[in-house]
Amino acid sequence: MTIGAVPLPLDMAELSFVASGDSLVRRSVLPSGVRILSESVPGARSSTIGYWVAVGSRDETPTTYGSTHFLEHLLFKGTLTRSALEIAVSFDSVGGEHNAMTAKEYTCYFAKVQDRDLPMAIDVIADMFTSSVLDREEFDNERSVILEELAMADDDPPDVTSERFFEAVLGEHPLGRPIGGNAETITAVTRDAVWNHYRANYRAQDVVITVAGAVDHDQLVSAVTSALARAEWKLAEVASPVERRNPDGDLIERGSPLVLVQRPIEQANLILGVPGLAAADPRRATLTVLNSILGGGMSSRLFQEIREKRGLAYSVYSFAPSYSDAGLFGIYAGCSPAKTAQVAELMLSEFRGIATRGVTDEEMRRASGQLSGASALALEDSDTRMSRLGRSELTLGEFLDLDESLRRIAMVTPADVRELAEELVARPLSVAAVGTVPDGAFEGLAESPAPVTN
Repeated sequence: MTIGAVPLPLDMAELSFVASGDSLVRRSVLPSGVRILSESVPGARSSTIGYWVAVGSRDETPTTYGSTHFLEHLLFKGTLTRSALEIAVSFDSVGGEHNAMTAKEYTCYFAKVQDRDLPMAIDVIADMFTSSVLDREEFDNERSVILEELAMADDDPPDVTSERFFEAVLGEHPLGRPIGGNAETITAVTRDAVWNHYRANYRAQDVVITVAGAVDHDQLVSAVTSALARAEWKLAEVASPVERRNPDGDLIERGSPLVLVQRPIEQANLILGVPGLAAADPRRATLTVLNSILGGGMSSRLFQEIREKRGLAYSVYSFAPSYSDAGLFGIYAGCSPAKTAQVAELMLSEFRGIATRGVTDEEMRRASGQLSGASALALEDSDTRMSRLGRSELTLGEFLDLDESLRRIAMVTPADVRELAEELVARPLSVAAVGTVPDGAFEGLAESPAPVTN
């Protein structure tokens, strides 16, 4: 049964429907603005829960860069009623998993537990979410931890390449900033600034709670309401959920055609790419197919040409992250510095080849099979279903079940793929590279180099 795309209006208090696989999806919007979504999966014995806010690194001000990620760490460090150890013991003692993620447009605190332990997870994360104290001593300790995390990331060449690529493509756009800030901003940010960020963005009308797996929606709503009430949140006050982001974002001006970070390492890590599509763009299915054919697997054009036929790289792939009002399309490879120019030319040649010559019916068939199988296998995990609910509510404003997603992919034609590739290839190209990169390696790919960063 195909349900199509189910809209998620912010002014609809209750919504319920059956999705593919006979899972029951329900959504409640409380008078306080809290949104609660669940997907009950037949036969599941575990549950994954997430507490979300639509606040990410793009929402920070110059005085708070990195504070969203900083705050994510601090919410595990203790509340008015629980110490950091007690929070950890709550999940470890039942074999559960708990963590958090900060992204460019949202933050999520999540846990996966047995069905019988879901009430505990609801209560503990609600306590963290609403009643963290941001102790000043813990704040200074965690600052050191985050500085170590940033140092670890800076020692990872692919990670550095990715950060430089976002900056090169997106320029001064807030999406181009690193999620975790940098050593200077983390050293400078104050406890009061992070506290104000917390109090301004973690309110009832900001909160989305999603649960997938073994879950009864009515019991979930009751447990969430009780947990938030214990935190003395003013749930009786009427408020509308915060509006979703405007999909018509600011014009993106490329930061640089070429960014080089010279480092004495064994490989050159390079990403070349262009601005992509926003999350709600109707051509997202087409981009998914294009990505699969170009660099989405071992049978992809990039893998076959660069690794299998020529042995020039171990890792080579394409990727297409999307956000509410923007996106990127990139191609990554790690190779010998001496082969940098050749690999870059081949990457761009394969990309342009789809725009000029199109794709074959066989490639379309393989892409459809790969995407269908990967999507179905991913949904065996309640974590994926929980995240799908959160992204649907926060970013898309609609829910797509597996059948509808696959239907959209099946409707993509070779002409659609070629047309989109032509449009993307025509967009301003940026290249980011980290390693011992030879002079002139990217000559002809980018107009002029940016200053070299060591």
